Amino acid sequence: MPISAEQGPVAGDTDTSGQVDAPAPASVREVLALRAFRRLLIVTGLCSSGDWLALSGLAALASTLATSAAGVNFAFSGVLFANLLPGLLFAPIAGLVADRFDRRTVMAVADLARCALLLSIAVVNTYWWILVGGFLVQVATTMWIPSKDASLPRLLRRPEQLAPAAQLGLVMTYGVTILVGGGLFTLITGAGTVFGLPSDVIGMNGLTRLAIVVAALFYLASATSIATLLPELSGSVPSTDHGRHNGDPLRIVTGTDPAPAPGPGLGAMLRDSVGYLRGTPVVRGLLVGMMGALAAAGAVVGSAQPYALSLLGGQAAFGLLLLAAFLGLVVGILGAPGLARRLSHERLFGLAIVAAGGALVLVALSPHLAVALPAVVLTGACAGAAFLTGVTIIGIRVEDSMRGRVNALYQSMLKVVLGCSVVLTPLLVTVIGQRHVSIGSAAFLVDGTRPVILGGGVLAAVAGLIAQRQLRPDGEQG
Repeated sequence: MPISAEQGPVAGDTDTSGQVDAPAPASVREVLALRAFRRLLIVTGLCSSGDWLALSGLAALASTLATSAAGVNFAFSGVLFANLLPGLLFAPIAGLVADRFDRRTVMAVADLARCALLLSIAVVNTYWWILVGGFLVQVATTMWIPSKDASLPRLLRRPEQLAPAAQLGLVMTYGVTILVGGGLFTLITGAGTVFGLPSDVIGMNGLTRLAIVVAALFYLASATSIATLLPELSGSVPSTDHGRHNGDPLRIVTGTDPAPAPGPGLGAMLRDSVGYLRGTPVVRGLLVGMMGALAAAGAVVGSAQPYALSLLGGQAAFGLLLLAAFLGLVVGILGAPGLARRLSHERLFGLAIVAAGGALVLVALSPHLAVALPAVVLTGACAGAAFLTGVTIIGIRVEDSMRGRVNALYQSMLKVVLGCSVVLTPLLVTVIGQRHVSIGSAAFLVDGTRPVILGGGVLAAVAGLIAQRQLRPDGEQG
């Protein structure tokens, strides 16, 4: 049964005086009251826990199966590269698949594929298949994510619920499940020492392989849940009760659901995607804004360690800076919905990126760790708010038939731009080197991290201004 708060007037209702009521802000509790969303959140938790557990297990297994010192050194980075590469190569195709085929089927099949591949890795137990199988697992993950993100608005009743829904998803993916996956890996692999199990009982790498099997079972549980408990993910679910599906969610995209007709081919959809990106200022603004923000974030990550050394804080300062950035991200994700009640999502997105650029300028000019840490927290908070707001804008402003492709492009930018920035930043820092700067009678030794971070801050601020201009409602008229 719907809760009472959801039976009140919706956005656009008028009272007896003819005035339009402003849409009521949605709360986390209101979103969690939606049965279909709760089930999708549980599915997200299962898959994300499997992701983190599998990443730990594959890296550990690769390091023990490597036959050379180079193989051991390459184990974690190789597994991590195999995790990132599919997102770079196949994200556009994943978006097309999410918009062309039934998203519920795509997600269930991807989960079954991930389960089977991880089980094969545990059985084959060879170094090369860890990398190849891990790559294929991430191909399936790349197909799964856009279908899930594009389906989210289908499970909600009004656009205002999208921000807290996305917020809960990010907290689940990058908060709760990291603890679950890491905790399970520690418990499973540490069981041999705790219980004194002999190696002839558990076999070579037995507990690490068991952790990978448990990760595979997470994906199997997710596939089962999607197939049996989430019919709302399918585009062919019949609409009843004036838009309510089985008495629960209300589609944000209005209109009837006719019988599904054969869709266009992938080539035609790709051409439509290019035309849509060119002709839609909202999407262009989102991509430009996030490109600048991610490039700036990559500059910070890539130069974090030498920057910490420039503050004379050593490795302890490096750890504190990373902790400050993570803390800022959490604050931004949690605080963005509250700010969105006072500002439009479009304005908040642009301002958050501009503010992140300004905070990076403070980071670049900080003479001491005590000044740098608050500036890094502010940078992370603005970045978290911008990312969550961007996801919300995609859910509200992008039509359902294009949402999978836009989400895939948005997510792939996260990996492409951030990854390239992290790689290029150390090269820039090395090329710039240390410079002696004189201001009046004072002389300063400036290392290469400061100009790089300063340039990243300016780039983010400019990108935020361009994004805000593109996202203005009147920008769609031009």
